Amino acid sequence: MNSYAGPIARLINEFSKLPGIGKRTAERLAYYIIETDTEEAVKLSNAIIETKEKIKFCSKCFNLAEDELCEICQSTKRDRTTICVVESPKDIISIERTKEYIGMFHVLHGHISPMDGIGPDDIKLRELIQRVRDENVKEVIVATNPTVEGEATSMYISKLLKFSDAKVTRLAHGIPIGGNLEYTDEMTLTKAFEGRIEI
Repeated sequence: MNSYAGPIARLINEFSKLPGIGKRTAERLAYYIIETDTEEAVKLSNAIIETKEKIKFCSKCFNLAEDELCEICQSTKRDRTTICVVESPKDIISIERTKEYIGMFHVLHGHISPMDGIGPDDIKLRELIQRVRDENVKEVIVATNPTVEGEATSMYISKLLKFSDAKVTRLAHGIPIGGNLEYTDEMTLTKAFEGRIEI
């Protein structure tokens, strides 16, 4: 027998579908909603609905956008000769926080993963090639995740862009600041040696 009233059980079930939310956390969130003011619950539900209705993909870089183009593609202050290729719109947020990169972005919405049935045609690679053809791109920075799939995707992009004069680079990988060699895996150490710089 289910110990929750129908609406509560459904709310817990919906929360538990969210990434990183287990049954216990889903229960806590459901009880938070029950205990909060109706006005606050309505604000939350309206924010979810508004996001679903108004947010779409930028027609140029495939970042999340409220308009036809995202804020980055609309900006006149960005370096349009450089494109940083990422797997997800969330990656853009991480890079933007550094305040170091001032170029453009291109979101693949995934990576090549034959084991999962995801091939080159399933991500935004054709659109990337078209941008490199049509725009005055001097450098493409591949910032896919340092996983087997991310590495495979970066190598594939490098081969695809051989036709272009644009330089194709990869973000450096290595030991994080504050990290300990003792706890660093072999692949990370290998990448750290490959990406070493003169001091």
